[in-house]
Amino acid sequence: IKSMRGSDPDAALYWLARMIDGGEDPKFIARRIFIFAAEDIGNADPQAVLIGEAAFRAAEVIGWPECRINLAQAVVYMALAPKSNAAYAGLDNAMAEVKHGPVRKVPSYLRDRHRPGSDTYGDYFYPHNYPGGWVDQRYLPEGLERGCFYTPSERGWEAYRSDANLRDRNSQNDSSRS
Repeated sequence: IKSMRGSDPDAALYWLARMIDGGEDPKFIARRIFIFAAEDIGNADPQAVLIGEAAFRAAEVIGWPECRINLAQAVVYMALAPKSNAAYAGLDNAMAEVKHGPVRKVPSYLRDRHRPGSDTYGDYFYPHNYPGGWVDQRYLPEGLERGCFYTPSERGWEAYRSDANLRDRNSQNDSSRS
């Protein structure tokens, strides 16, 4: 895990070989790779979790000795992938708020419209009806602000998808239509 986190494919392959030689269960190895993909790579490379899942499936279906090839491919992929633990850290931050913060109300315009009194709810703005599929609308309850839990890394796909980049691209799309 630490070799993959440190982006060292040679070390990751060496420790994989040591685990294989030591008789480690291939499903244990694959499960750790699968978890690593979500925990340490996350949305810097969303495909990593699919590679992790494929390695786990190979360990289940193929087994020794051939699944070692799938495990090696997955280990090298994970070592070379850009890294971000922002989703994992963001969830920990949100869980701490839920456990220790006050109970916060769902904004009325986000509530179910099939209940009595829903005619007094504010207007919900459907993002698909707006240029770029984005609208400036509050989704968090009062007392919490955007960015309070999730801070994207500056690596891979996640950096490209950050809020600031999305708004910049959406405003460019709006300008080009004018």
